[in-house]
Amino acid sequence: MISREARIGLILAFLAMGVIAAVAVVAAMAAPHPFDRVYYHGPLTDHFNGQRFFNPDGKSGTGGAQKPGPRAVFDMVTGAKHDSWPKSVPVTQTVPARRIDGTAMRVTWISHATALVQTQGLNILIDPVWSERDSPVTFAGPKRVRQPGVRLVDLPKIDIVLLSHNHYDHLDLAAMKFLWRRDRPLTITGLGNDTLLGWHGIPALGRDWGDRVPIKPGINVIIERAHHWSGRWLLDRNRTLWCGFTITLPGGNLYYAGDTGPGDMRWASIAASHGPVRMAILPIGAFKPGLPESGNHISPVEAVTAFKMLKAGYALGVHWGTFELTSEGINDPPELLKATLIAQKIPLDRFRTPPAGEPWDIPLDNGRTASLAFGRPRR
Repeated sequence: MISREARIGLILAFLAMGVIAAVAVVAAMAAPHPFDRVYYHGPLTDHFNGQRFFNPDGKSGTGGAQKPGPRAVFDMVTGAKHDSWPKSVPVTQTVPARRIDGTAMRVTWISHATALVQTQGLNILIDPVWSERDSPVTFAGPKRVRQPGVRLVDLPKIDIVLLSHNHYDHLDLAAMKFLWRRDRPLTITGLGNDTLLGWHGIPALGRDWGDRVPIKPGINVIIERAHHWSGRWLLDRNRTLWCGFTITLPGGNLYYAGDTGPGDMRWASIAASHGPVRMAILPIGAFKPGLPESGNHISPVEAVTAFKMLKAGYALGVHWGTFELTSEGINDPPELLKATLIAQKIPLDRFRTPPAGEPWDIPLDNGRTASLAFGRPRR
């Protein structure tokens, strides 16, 4: 048995190690260039100050709580779970069609924020993540409880990858390297992320909010504003741009919000101005943080507000039920989404959270949907 003196010694040693680690972190964060990582140089804008990107509406959305307590830090580092999250959930993996042509559109939620959209003969993969942890290391950090609904090797040939930002639950470098080696897709992302990917041998187009990338006649990718932050390690906070995307399509646009907090909600009205939205992919999870509010993620209620602002035909709820990032239960996001839709008399088949791997064929009825008073067609 360990003596009382030995136990006290161990506790003091542990506390000393914590102090040393904290000093090291502060020193690292204060370290000047070249220890910093700079991915982008460019002119000043309403969201870039010459050094770092920021949210132009002045709200937070800049990286979570400023003063997390010891338990919160421990949970984040170790990936500790709350009682409401199981160790795993069952998933029936599927093999997608190789192509979907014409105005037909098929959307498959793979898990977390990863989705496959197939239309116009294009296979479009959004924020591909197959990693087991939302973490820079394999031995710590939030661990996946929902396996991908499609195995990486079972994906059809990917034509376009849309990468919203560089957080680990949205940018999986191993998956990106696999896709580049196998398919050579066109990767489109926010400013600075192209540099980060290039360092790992993955070519990408880095673009600013409002820029357009032509794909083929009638089809363009528009880089959309979002309200969030970026960073992959201690020193690169907000060095790359976060974004959403609109893809203009003959049968109505596809919109992906990326990771976004509400901010002033202008991101939704800007996307709506680009034409009828046939399909919106909106985050609904990580809305109930155990740490102080940071404005980084919209709630299911705010996602329904965005759905209405977009006048979207249909919507897929993502960013939930895969990695335990905040304190909500694993099924809280879809349950609150359903309750909100019922309360606002919006048909449940318009905004869905289907099982991972289940394909969803999106009807082509945007004209009728755009005129809905959400529950009652306008006469």
